[in-house]
Amino acid sequence: MGCDFASSQMRTSSLTVFKGMLSTFHGAPIRRSTLCPNCFQSSFSTAVLRTKNRSNSEFSYRRNQKMIRPSYGCKEPPTCSLEVSVGKGKLKWYSEKLRNSEAELRLSEGKVLHGCIIRSGTEPDLHLWVSLINFYAKCGALELSRNVFDQMPMRDVVSWTAFISGFVAQGRGVESVELFSEMRREDVRPNEFTLATVLKGCLMSLDVEFGKQVHAEAVKIGNLSDVYIGSALIDLYSKCGEIEYAYDVFCVMPEKNAVLWNALLNGYAQVGHGEAVLRLFCKLTEPEVRFSNYTLSIVLKGIASFGDVRAGQAVHSIVIKVGGELDDFVRCSLLNMYSKCGVANDAFEVFKTINDLDIVAWSSIISVLDQQGLKEEAAKLFCLMRHSNVRPNQFTFSSLVSAATDLGDLRYGQSIHACAYKFGIESDDLVSNALIGMYMKFRLNYDGYRIFSKMTNRDVVSWNAFLSGFHDDTCNQGIRIFNQMITEGFKPNMYTFISTLRSCSSSLNIEFGKQVHSHIIKDSFVNHGYVGTALIDMYAKCGCMEDVETIFSRLNERDVFTWTVIISGYSQTNQGEKAAHYFNQMRREGVIPNDFTLASCLRGCSGIASLENGRQLHSLAIKAGQSNDVFVASSLVDMYGKCGCIDDAEALFNVVESHDTVLWNTIICGYSQHGDGRKALLAFRKMLDNGFLPNGVTFVGILSACNHMGLVEEGRKHFYLMSESYGITPSIEHYACMVDILGRAGKFDEVESLIENMELTPNALIWENVLGACGIHGNVELGEKVAEKLFQIDPKTDSNYILLSNLYASRGRWNDVSKVRISMSHKGIKKEPGCSWVIVDAKVHVFLSQDATHPRLSDIHQKLEELGQRAAEAGYAPNTKYVLHNVTENEKRDNLLHHSERLALSFALLSKVNGGKIRIFKNLRICGDCHEFMKFVSGTINQEIVVRDTNRFHHFCDGLLRPKVPVMEVIELRQRLVRMARKEADKDLLTEFEKFTLEGLPFKSEEAALIRYSFFCW
Repeated sequence: MGCDFASSQMRTSSLTVFKGMLSTFHGAPIRRSTLCPNCFQSSFSTAVLRTKNRSNSEFSYRRNQKMIRPSYGCKEPPTCSLEVSVGKGKLKWYSEKLRNSEAELRLSEGKVLHGCIIRSGTEPDLHLWVSLINFYAKCGALELSRNVFDQMPMRDVVSWTAFISGFVAQGRGVESVELFSEMRREDVRPNEFTLATVLKGCLMSLDVEFGKQVHAEAVKIGNLSDVYIGSALIDLYSKCGEIEYAYDVFCVMPEKNAVLWNALLNGYAQVGHGEAVLRLFCKLTEPEVRFSNYTLSIVLKGIASFGDVRAGQAVHSIVIKVGGELDDFVRCSLLNMYSKCGVANDAFEVFKTINDLDIVAWSSIISVLDQQGLKEEAAKLFCLMRHSNVRPNQFTFSSLVSAATDLGDLRYGQSIHACAYKFGIESDDLVSNALIGMYMKFRLNYDGYRIFSKMTNRDVVSWNAFLSGFHDDTCNQGIRIFNQMITEGFKPNMYTFISTLRSCSSSLNIEFGKQVHSHIIKDSFVNHGYVGTALIDMYAKCGCMEDVETIFSRLNERDVFTWTVIISGYSQTNQGEKAAHYFNQMRREGVIPNDFTLASCLRGCSGIASLENGRQLHSLAIKAGQSNDVFVASSLVDMYGKCGCIDDAEALFNVVESHDTVLWNTIICGYSQHGDGRKALLAFRKMLDNGFLPNGVTFVGILSACNHMGLVEEGRKHFYLMSESYGITPSIEHYACMVDILGRAGKFDEVESLIENMELTPNALIWENVLGACGIHGNVELGEKVAEKLFQIDPKTDSNYILLSNLYASRGRWNDVSKVRISMSHKGIKKEPGCSWVIVDAKVHVFLSQDATHPRLSDIHQKLEELGQRAAEAGYAPNTKYVLHNVTENEKRDNLLHHSERLALSFALLSKVNGGKIRIFKNLRICGDCHEFMKFVSGTINQEIVVRDTNRFHHFCDGLLRPKVPVMEVIELRQRLVRMARKEADKDLLTEFEKFTLEGLPFKSEEAALIRYSFFCW
């Protein structure tokens, strides 16, 4: 029968309707609605007689009122009979009933009423038509509403508005806009309600351009002053990012009531213009609007967007004055404001006053505790929330995963993961991203990948979280992930670029780093501070300092992190002068250095042994209260150690309040570099006693100390202890130290065995140590083999040729020496000239061997002659075997006398105030004869001499090599050991000898030989 039939029934007379209905009842074999077949099947089963499987004769022509009474208690109007004519009262009754059904969303009851209208032959008026449209639309039956709308004999603006509002109410904004366009094509003039409704549809579809056309329509018909249209326009423009248009609409409104004020305030708050919200609120003068709970909540939301806690506290005081703090909605707004402002204590106080705690309140307080570093408190609140039977959401879990990550508690993070899985939220994008970040930080890359691979809606945050696990990657895995991200069409943001650049830095992949740089320029991120800092770090670690300066000079904003990165870059590339220059420039620009900046600059001072700059940085650290920071303290200890002031380094180490492994390693390596193996081993024991576990760097320092002291067994013990007791896999540096220990002791068989059995491939450092040991012991055969390996690995390094040449020279093989030097000449390899320098009055004075250019050369030579005489009187005799040239003995003595370190010493004594410590720096190893000369000279002057060569520091004082006990005690201990060795090989001799050696006390050659023989016998 359908809707067309129903419509035709309504347009005919009552008698015709009646006859039609009787014929329908008589002839219908199956019960059906008299409206559209798809609309009202089984809607009013009690209103129609059951006809299935019955003959037509069973139907009675007389209606049975009991049988056709509608369901849900719906009664027909008192005058409802086929004989009663349709009146206005009856239509009004139907409209009221439909409105009641609409309010309670009772679709079935409304269908019954519609059936009654059709059966009774009632011809709806315009109001009833609109009521039917409204009813079906509000109940979500838009297709039925459309059917009724299509059957209307005449559609005016009210019916159109009702129909459009139904689509808006169901969130179908695009269709509402299309319906409005259709209405205008039918030349129906909209009213203020139509315009306000369609503007809401534009907002739902974010169609701001059509909204502007509706705005023009409102201006054209003169309805712009309507408050509903004005508020709808303000809402549309603000949510679509056209906040200026929203403000213009607000200004032209003749009457600004609470709706308009709240609409504009909410618009500014939603786009994050919190300052504008505050300014508007201050202009608001109407008390009933200004102090309403809804307005105050909007203002608090706006303040939360820009984090002005003082403004938030002022509004909070207004809330208290007007009694708004009793409203839970306002309390939640206060909680949100304090949370976004990072004031955890105030947020928690507000949280405790909320009566009805929902998941939003719980998530807000957990989030702020997490963001403010109160991770454990956030975890405790989550437990309390679970006891309150509040179901967590994705925001709760993401905050808790973040807390577990920062706490470094993997097991807690995994338990949160399991809880999220239990609630079915594990696959939520927010939770998945947090879980990926957590697993990648804990180095569980496979677990992070599993979550990442299961995500169906990956976004750039997901890719960034996945990339974060490859910052220290040396296998280019992070680079491959970045390529895959680009291939899949994702647009990287600044965090993507930063992670990728860090991967390039770790793998030293400068070529791909340059490609990423071009991508950054293309996406206009090149002037961004954090991205620029990552670029500087990448180029600095790859040694491209010219590119570093170019990028740094083009940055618009340079914060302390940017300055720290460039200072650290120059420090790492041994350009301490440039590091100090940029540090001074940073201070001139008013940027306050942090602990990492000071540590980086101190590292630069260590590299160039700039003691004065280091001391100035030390005083700056004390003034800034950063001297006890573990990073700064470690850098200060390292600086003093590498500048030759091991006593200052030790004093500083002892006063630092808290120690860590890095600080212990610094002092151990410092002692080792200064040849003080006794203190290095004692510091190692103290480190273990204090509960600190050693790492690879620790054992490099210990093995170096054993090497300087010639303690072969002690070095071997610690080498194997490293892997057996502490699980540290020996690196190439550890093998190099062990090779040097064995090589200097002449144990070449063990050296070869160690190299053959090592798991790592020997590099140039290993073979250089072997070649150096061959030079000490004159092992030409092995030295030649090792030299060939070095020439294959690194054919351009001059020191390898010099070591071989010196080996030949020590054995008097001058023809081979000539061949090596000719080979160097043919290959274009030049020997680095030996030089020494000394700092006097903040000025560096450099001396070459046989130097004849210094302005005070005559004075230096005269002083040198004087020192030679003093040393000779003290027992010094030149050892010409260290002159590896085929010349006469007199020429050899003259050559030794004018070595660069001796010239530097003479100049320092001429220039320096008596009583100061003389520090001499040399770019090569100090020769053995100069070592003896310095020792004897130190006994004739009242100053300590410190010489730093490429190997370590050498301290000379009172004619000894840095005595650690008084001279008389040295003599007595030496005599006691010799007596014990001559009398009888006693097991106590070992303890005494170790004590003597650990004290760094010198032996005479014959005494050392005697004691070694006694050890052999024992």
